[in-house]
Amino acid sequence: MQRSTYAFLSAALLTTALSGAPALAQQASQAQAQAQQQMAPPPAIQPTDQQLQRFASASQKISGVVDEYRPKVDAAKTDEAKQQVVQEADAKMVQLVRADGLTVEEFNGIGQAVQQDPQLKQRVMNMSKGGPATK
Repeated sequence: MQRSTYAFLSAALLTTALSGAPALAQQASQAQAQAQQQMAPPPAIQPTDQQLQRFASASQKISGVVDEYRPKVDAAKTDEAKQQVVQEADAKMVQLVRADGLTVEEFNGIGQAVQQDPQLKQRVMNMSKGGPATK
């Protein structure tokens, strides 16, 4: 479970980059890099418009969680306390993704596809801004 937590957090950090918000836990960057090394990335998928819309919606909500938890991570005095805050934020993000009708695996797969495909990234950004799904 720990690997999937870090992988999800990694995807969440990616989505905050899409929204223009700073990353949640700069302290988690080492854990993120470690998780990326430990897990082979799933093959990039070609998400449907509905999946992209769900991803965009979940990404916006996750950005809010990142904004909420960033000060809590910064205020944590020990690595253990920081890890606890990150885990709490992660659990909240997982709930938000599922509430938008995606599994964590689907969300991560779409996140990877968006990261690799500039046109897909632009479509998600347009959806996040309430603009047209395609350009």
